[in-house]
Amino acid sequence: MSDLVRIADDLAAALALLSFAPPVAHVYNPLVYAREPHAAYLRRFGAAPKEAVFVGMNPGPWGMAQTGVPFGEVAVVKDWLGIDGAVARPDHEHPKKRVDGFACRRSEVSGRRLWGLIRDRFGTPERFFDRFFVVNYCPLLFITAEGGNVTPDKLRAAEREPLMNLCDQALRRTVECLAPRVVIGVGGFAEERARDAVAGLHVRVGRILHPSPANPAANRDWDGTVLRQLDELAIPF
Repeated sequence: MSDLVRIADDLAAALALLSFAPPVAHVYNPLVYAREPHAAYLRRFGAAPKEAVFVGMNPGPWGMAQTGVPFGEVAVVKDWLGIDGAVARPDHEHPKKRVDGFACRRSEVSGRRLWGLIRDRFGTPERFFDRFFVVNYCPLLFITAEGGNVTPDKLRAAEREPLMNLCDQALRRTVECLAPRVVIGVGGFAEERARDAVAGLHVRVGRILHPSPANPAANRDWDGTVLRQLDELAIPF
């Protein structure tokens, strides 16, 4: 078992002990029901060391929640990364947020933008992963009774703090394993959590604009903005 797979399994087991109250009605953990493709991603592309690690916030319903891969839009994961595998259904599934795994026909804009830029710049997954890796800070997707999304930062403090303690520990172990010189939060929340998680390690922390279409700034030349931000971080991309 690889170190990254062990970290993911440890995190999944610890998260299973947490509980969440309304407005959270459904909790999906793709580290469990999509473990096969998630572990394949870690084993295939997670060789250390890395120059930089990109850190997202948590799964989207049509990305990692379907494939087990961070920002994992189905078409990109299957056709470009070459990852497939068995995906079960989460316990207590919401009918508006069905998990169909690699048969899912929905597209995640954030994943399409992030992996699209990576594919355009590097051409092959091997060229990208030789220097970089992509993880999510929190592997859980939180859904309301109506089918809406609850981001980790919007959880009640009593629920958020134990969750973040576990995710901080897992991210720190991941960074120690991959030994990057830079950790890059995809968005402000991920940057903030990364700073806390890696405090005391010899690693810089930066940020790029989150690609979500809910972020108005991301709908105006997201690619160009991110390339400028990476240049400011002295990361050739």
